[in-house]
Amino acid sequence: MRRIAPLLAAAGLLATTVPLLSATQAAAAPAEEYAKQKPSWHRCSTDQPASYECATIKVPLDYRRPRGRTIDLAISRIKSENPAKRHGVMLLNPGGPGGPGLDLPLMTAESMPKEVRDQYDLIGFDPRGVGASSPVSCGLTDAEQNSDRPYRPGTFPSDVAWARTVAEKCREKAGAVLPYITTRNTARDMDAIRTALGERKISYLGYSYGTYLGAVYTQMFPNKTDRFLLDSGVDPQRVWRGMIQVWATEAEPAFQRWTGWTAERAGEYQLGDTPKAVSETFWALVARADEDPIDFDGEKVTGDRIRTARGFFFYPEHAARLVKALKDAAEGRPAGSAPELKQFLQDSRQVAGRATGQVTGQVTSQVPESEPEPASASEPASDNGTAVFWSVLCGDTDAWPRDPGQYRREAARDKVAYPLYGDFASNIKPCAFWQRPIEAATPMKTRANVLTVQNEWDSQTPLLSGQGLHRALKGSRMVLAMGGEGHGVYLADPNSCANAPVNAYLTTGRLPAEDVTCRTAPGSAEQRRESPASPKPLPLPLPLPSGPGRF
Repeated sequence: MRRIAPLLAAAGLLATTVPLLSATQAAAAPAEEYAKQKPSWHRCSTDQPASYECATIKVPLDYRRPRGRTIDLAISRIKSENPAKRHGVMLLNPGGPGGPGLDLPLMTAESMPKEVRDQYDLIGFDPRGVGASSPVSCGLTDAEQNSDRPYRPGTFPSDVAWARTVAEKCREKAGAVLPYITTRNTARDMDAIRTALGERKISYLGYSYGTYLGAVYTQMFPNKTDRFLLDSGVDPQRVWRGMIQVWATEAEPAFQRWTGWTAERAGEYQLGDTPKAVSETFWALVARADEDPIDFDGEKVTGDRIRTARGFFFYPEHAARLVKALKDAAEGRPAGSAPELKQFLQDSRQVAGRATGQVTGQVTSQVPESEPEPASASEPASDNGTAVFWSVLCGDTDAWPRDPGQYRREAARDKVAYPLYGDFASNIKPCAFWQRPIEAATPMKTRANVLTVQNEWDSQTPLLSGQGLHRALKGSRMVLAMGGEGHGVYLADPNSCANAPVNAYLTTGRLPAEDVTCRTAPGSAEQRRESPASPKPLPLPLPLPSGPGRF
C-alpha cells in the first residue's frame, strides 16, 4: 500500500527441472529450529521513542534446508503499555509485495484506540528481501521498473523485450535468492518470529497484499492463528495476474460513477451536463492528447498517460479536478494549482521512469536511462521494492501464460472491453519469462475465523476482490463500508463506520455473528486528515492513489 511500486526458464543457478512442490508436500516451516534464538532488542534510533525497539533474527533462505543458507529478518516492536491487559503480539504488514513494515508499530501505536493497543505488543518486520531484511536487487533501471505499458501493435515487441530483460536481469543478479522470496516463505518467517518471541499464537493486521499473506498463514499455521484482521482484500483465486486485471474491470464502474457525479456539478467543472457528455469529454481529451500531447509545466502528457489515472476515478471529486485541469491545459488556459494534477504527474512520472519520460512503452532515445542507485549501509537499492514485487507475483503461482501471443491477444481484447485500463492490465509481464515456481500456490481449504474489512470504492483491491477473499476463507466475517473510498479502512479513516466492529473484534476476539454492512460518508478519510483537531490516521493509504503498481 505504501512506497507504495524475474527469472528466465533458462540455465541458471537453479535448474528449471526442479519439481513443483504441492502445498502439502512442502511442509510448514520447521520454525522450531529457530526457537532457541532470542531477539537482542535495542533502541531503533536515538531520534525515535525509546519504546520503539529493533532486532534481527536469522531465518532459512530455503525452509526445506533449515540448516543451509540463512538470511536476516529485521523486526521491531512497541510493547503494550498495560501488561495487565496484554493479550499477546500483533504482527503488522503494510502490503506491497515489497513494502517495508519495520516502522509500522510507530504509526499504528499513534492511531490505534487505547483499549485495543493495550492488548498487544505491536510487531513490525521488513519481509524477506525487503528493506533491512537481506534486501534484494535486480539492478533495474528506472525505465525497466515501469510496468504500466499500454498495448499498441507497434510497441508490443518492445514490451516483450522489456519483460524478457527484467526476467533475465533478475536471474543474473539474484537468481540464487529470488525463487525463495514468496508469500509462503514470508508466512514461514512470520512463524519464525512467533517462535523467537516465545508466543503460542500470533494476532495480525495486514493491508492489501498483507491480506493474502495473512490468509496464507492461516492455511499453513491454523493452530497458531489468533485474531487476524485482513484489510482491503486480495482474492486468492486471482493471484496474481487476475489481481492486476481486476484493476481494469473494476475501474469501469468507478468511471461510470464519476461521470454521473461530475454531470451533477456541470456548472463547477464544465465537463458536461449528462454522464454521456462527461464521458465524451474525457475520451475526446484522451484522443487529443495522443495526437498532440498536452504541455503542462514542461511535461508532455499523452492520452495513454491520462489513462493510467484510473485510480483517481474511485474518488470522483479528485478525478473531476484532474480532468478539468488537463482539459484547461490542453486548451491553452491556466490549469490552476489543482493538487490532483501535481499528484498525477508525480505518480505517473515515478511509474514511467524518472529519467526517461517513458509513457507509451517506448524509451525516449534522446535521454539516457539512469542506473539504479546502489545499496548503501542503511538503504537498499532503488529497485528493491520492484525486485520483490515481481519475485512474489511470479514465484507464488505457475498460472502465468508463457506465450507472448496470448498477452497480445488479451491486451487487444481488453483495450476494447475495458478502455480505461484493460490493455495495461493484460499486457505482457516479466512473469512470462520467469523461472517456474518451486512451490504450488496455497489452497484455501482450512477454516479461518478471521475478520475482513473493505471499502466499497477501493482502487487497488476493489470490492470484488475483497468479497473473493471473504468467500475463500471459510468461517470469516466481512465488514463492508458502503460509500467508503480509498485503499485501506481501519486506522486509515477514523470516521469509517467499520471501526466499531473491528475494534470490538480486536478487543474481545469474538467475530460478529454475521457479516456487517454499514455506510460511511464518501470522502470521510480525507476530511478527517484535513482537520488539525483530529486524531492522526495511519498514513498507509494516501488520500489519492499512489500509483498503480502495488497492492
